[in-house]
Amino acid sequence: MKIKKGFALRNIAGCEIVVPVGTASDSFNGMITLNDSAAFFWTLLQKETTVDEMVNKTLSEYEIDSATARKDIEAFVATLRENNILDE
Repeated sequence: MKIKKGFALRNIAGCEIVVPVGTASDSFNGMITLNDSAAFFWTLLQKETTVDEMVNKTLSEYEIDSATARKDIEAFVATLRENNILDE
């Protein structure tokens, strides 16, 4: 899975915000504000990856246990799926 083309992460006034660009703005109106860990997940999803790979990279980056990392990643991925932002 990875982020669909047509969505960009921007830093606006110190906030990480996902905005639709190009034709994606026809079907997705608005923006999504991300916290630091969600922005990290977003960058991982710029390339084809799996939840397991994301968990491993998150454990290398943050002081967090595996179960919590997996729960957070799965919740983030579910939100992206609900908004049709992932290519799978």
